Amino acid sequence: MKLIAPSILSADFINLQKGIELLNNSEADYIHIDVMDGVYVPNITIGIPVVKRINEVAKKPLDVHLMITQPEKYIDRFINAGADILTIHYEACTHLHRAIHEIKNKGAKAGVALNPHTSISVLEEIIHDIDMVLIMSVNPGFGGQDIIPNTYSKVQKAKELITKTNSKTLIEIDGGATIDNAKKLFNAGVDIIVAGYAVFNSSNPIETISLFKNA
Repeated sequence: MKLIAPSILSADFINLQKGIELLNNSEADYIHIDVMDGVYVPNITIGIPVVKRINEVAKKPLDVHLMITQPEKYIDRFINAGADILTIHYEACTHLHRAIHEIKNKGAKAGVALNPHTSISVLEEIIHDIDMVLIMSVNPGFGGQDIIPNTYSKVQKAKELITKTNSKTLIEIDGGATIDNAKKLFNAGVDIIVAGYAVFNSSNPIETISLFKNA
């Protein structure tokens, strides 16, 4: 499976609607939205009102990644704003199992994100409960970083766990993806690549998305 979720973190925020419409007209599968609170990660991006406005324009499902403290407090509001996939961090959520099921009960798909230092083994008890595992391939907080080399082996470990448990969980990676490493990521077992800088800083974003899809 080769799915692409361009991240609007790298889009032109002055012309955000133009960026969303560009993705609408591309081969992108999802629109990835990074929500940062300046506490869990050292950056502040967008919040619920902007997600709601994006949803009014978007024709692709919204893949919302919460890099915030106490994400369980905001599940309802982000899903009501339009999140089709809502991903929360393992490291930020005390009662993860409860939060996952709340997301699914509200009608969205549930994802769990892991920071680079967090082992795949923490997913063993919840792998059947989640729709997606998001492996951070850079330290979260900023776009445009280089991929951490250990990402490939970590993806392989996640794939082994999914296969062993016969679960249907998809693997997404976020950070440092380029046209040059996309094929290696897909071959390692990635299902969804989040690409921000590589898409929006290219001379032809629509063509770049197509190149990712055909890597």
